[in-house]
Amino acid sequence: YLFKYLDKISKIYLFYLSGNKPNWFCIKILPIVSPKIRPLIPLSTGKFATSDLNELYRKIISRNLRLKNVKLLGIPKQILINERILLQESVNSLFDNERTENPILTSSKRVLKSFSSSIKGKYGRFRQNLLGKRVDFSGRTVISVEPNLHLYQCGLPILIGLELFKPFIYCELKKKK
Repeated sequence: YLFKYLDKISKIYLFYLSGNKPNWFCIKILPIVSPKIRPLIPLSTGKFATSDLNELYRKIISRNLRLKNVKLLGIPKQILINERILLQESVNSLFDNERTENPILTSSKRVLKSFSSSIKGKYGRFRQNLLGKRVDFSGRTVISVEPNLHLYQCGLPILIGLELFKPFIYCELKKKK
């Protein structure tokens, strides 16, 4: 029991020593991802299939409106605190729904996919879409000493440099036309 608190105190102390400020970890403006990443797909039945992120955003909006109404109505402080906690849980679910205490589920009891689950793994956004493209940026040459270069510089033969940077060179030439 005591070790649990000592561990927390040591983490707080290390955080203090690191020079970080607590307000750096607070989100004041919630990021909204592009509709292309969270599309609405029309079904043959006339209904729409929606991304899980849309449902998580909807939950945040509804809880935020409820919190706003509670503030306006002057409802007791404990209810206001509970509404803030619910809003915070919704924001937590948007970032990582699988690791939250009460994950948001679909009507079929499936855990909604959050930011982290859409990014990580073999079929996540990074490996599937961004890193999945095969590009050959390689060249082969003999390494030799060049007295005119500094230690932090690298020299390339002109033909290899032109081949490696061809897409960038074409782009710059198109801009100048």
